[in-house]
Amino acid sequence: MLDAGQRIAGSVRLTPVTAVPIAGVDVAVKWENRQEGGAFKLRGASNRLLALTPEERARGVVAFSSGNHARGVAIAARRLGMNAIIVMPEDAPRVKLDATRAEGAEIVTYDRLTESREKLAAEIAERRGATLVPSFDDPYIAAGQGTIGLELLEQVPDLERIIICCGGGGLASGIALACPEAEIVIVEPEGWDDMARSLESGRPERLSPPLPETLCDAIQTLQPAQLTLDVLRARGAQAVQVSEQAVREAVAFAHHECGETVEPGGSVALAALLSGVVTPRAGDVAIVSGGNIDPALHAELVG
Repeated sequence: MLDAGQRIAGSVRLTPVTAVPIAGVDVAVKWENRQEGGAFKLRGASNRLLALTPEERARGVVAFSSGNHARGVAIAARRLGMNAIIVMPEDAPRVKLDATRAEGAEIVTYDRLTESREKLAAEIAERRGATLVPSFDDPYIAAGQGTIGLELLEQVPDLERIIICCGGGGLASGIALACPEAEIVIVEPEGWDDMARSLESGRPERLSPPLPETLCDAIQTLQPAQLTLDVLRARGAQAVQVSEQAVREAVAFAHHECGETVEPGGSVALAALLSGVVTPRAGDVAIVSGGNIDPALHAELVG
């Protein structure tokens, strides 16, 4: 983790932590929506790409993502003069597709529910001799995301519990490793609880259609990785789920009460605290993981 922090120093921003009153308790909120690229994903992407050899960099990278990891990899690749191909779902928010393309990446789309992004990306990487950069199932990615935890140890002296959004678990597992004394609570959208089910069974559980619609595109994963699951199980992570209404209210709260633009998937830790799914207490930290939201949707949610 310390190696990752040193490797990406100068490549990412130190994001702010502010005290936000929730149910009479001042909760520390880490605003990763302020990160370059609008989300925490630049941390893991930078750590992975900076660790590549010159020969690997020359062959380029392939990643798969609904948007935030896509943009993070695209930014890191552009800085290093590398080619990047990103496999993205057809229904990814237009703002994320456009932002990733604007960084110079080539985009290949797929159907989220009928096609395997992992298989498609692996086939492209093999065909082109490129390095595959997963969104969470990679120790360099998890370590890069975990640098948030290193920052928290300096920013929050009374840190006791961290509430974190969870898709594949790269962010949560990285932070769990960086902050070994803190309690870990992971938050998923209702119906998209693959990590919760996996924590209970002890093996990666895959969700099956039909699945509910959710605004939380950033954390719509069907199955976690063994790597991230093992870390979170070893750390005794708890898992909770939040409703779509709670997510909507969290996005509006961040805008009206904190002056922050937050995307639905990035708001779920706030949603858990605001809705009472997690009871706020002293020493809590909530991670707001991203702010890449379609302007029209944001206007609808905050209006």
